[in-house]
Amino acid sequence: MADFKDPENGIIITLKGGDVKIDLLPDVAPQHCARMKELARSGQYDGVVFHRVIDGFMAQTGDVQNGNANGDFNIRMAGTGGSSLPNVPAEFSKIPHARGSIGAARSQNPDSANSQFFINFKDNDFLNGQYTVYGQVIEGMDHVDAIVRGEPPAEPDQMISVKVAADV
Repeated sequence: MADFKDPENGIIITLKGGDVKIDLLPDVAPQHCARMKELARSGQYDGVVFHRVIDGFMAQTGDVQNGNANGDFNIRMAGTGGSSLPNVPAEFSKIPHARGSIGAARSQNPDSANSQFFINFKDNDFLNGQYTVYGQVIEGMDHVDAIVRGEPPAEPDQMISVKVAADV
């Protein structure tokens, strides 16, 4: 069982297959890490689907506005929203988009990240320096690999719960 470097900056995402443990990188992307923890602590990520899952690339989720399968849900709207909080400015770094890294999803505007994020299935070096990396899966990547594929998936998997490790 992997240990978090710092439980205050650790995230546990429960998927149908089990838990995915993530070490956040607050020294690299403090605003993105703070946003993920804020949304996790408020329960806004619970029930949110993986709305864009591309085999050999990444799994995207985090649309708390339109992606919650437990609310008034339409898969075609998932991925079009964010949260009620302001956007987060880019925090680019030299950290690579390696397998298991967490990247901030955004529009063409580098400063448009909000609540959505993606987990890389493999090393995606072409994203380096263009999308903020703010975490790394340290355990449970096999559960990420099992997420149903599709753009959008016909029956998308969801994050059952998302917690800050220090709170568990």
